Amino acid sequence: MKKHREPAKGLRLKSVTVSMEPSGKYFASLLYEGDSCENQAAEPDYSTAKILGIDYAMQGMAVFSEEIEMEEAGFFRKNEKRLVREQRKLSRCVRGSHNYELQKKKVARCHEKIRNQRRDYLHKLSRKIVDSYDAVAVEDIDMKAMGQCLHFGKSVHDNGYGMFREMLDYKLAWKGKKIVKVDRFFPSSKKCCQCGRIKKELKLSERVYHCVCGNEMDRDRNAAINIREEARRMLIA
Repeated sequence: MKKHREPAKGLRLKSVTVSMEPSGKYFASLLYEGDSCENQAAEPDYSTAKILGIDYAMQGMAVFSEEIEMEEAGFFRKNEKRLVREQRKLSRCVRGSHNYELQKKKVARCHEKIRNQRRDYLHKLSRKIVDSYDAVAVEDIDMKAMGQCLHFGKSVHDNGYGMFREMLDYKLAWKGKKIVKVDRFFPSSKKCCQCGRIKKELKLSERVYHCVCGNEMDRDRNAAINIREEARRMLIA
């Protein structure tokens, strides 16, 4: 039996849940209770604190207010060819036959690999952010509604932004740090992060933000900076 990690000292085992994946693998999820063993961060001066702004992006999951090394997050697309190949083999098998059941498990293992890659990547990225910043600012968008949108569904479910947000939520809480949710109607994309001017219109096809003050940058980076500064204002107020 492989352990994901050793439980922290001083915690009490509350329950164990055993589940089986479609690939045939079994997992035991152990729930512990007790006081958090993480070092709680002291309340910083938010006027000068390190705050990271995050803007959701269809391609690559997210854009940050400053450079953070980040791999391509399209795990599904990287493994899509293999998955399609295995699914075609499954479609040619007689339903209920021995070969059908074997091929069904192969398809399940493809999905499992993608899921595990995504989870591992997001755990590492969220831990790096939580350790490096005093607070994190995100836009309070409805991920469920976006996932149900005809054009956005696959990208939303593939890049794992919702899972990433959940990881940031609980890891920041462990550290005694804050995640600030900026109102979804805040004009983060239309506002110039340098002079504060707000455009009346900004088409989705316009990927570079241009302002009369001379500011020219990626529109998502501009939005992430605006989200960061709005969160700073909210924390200081």
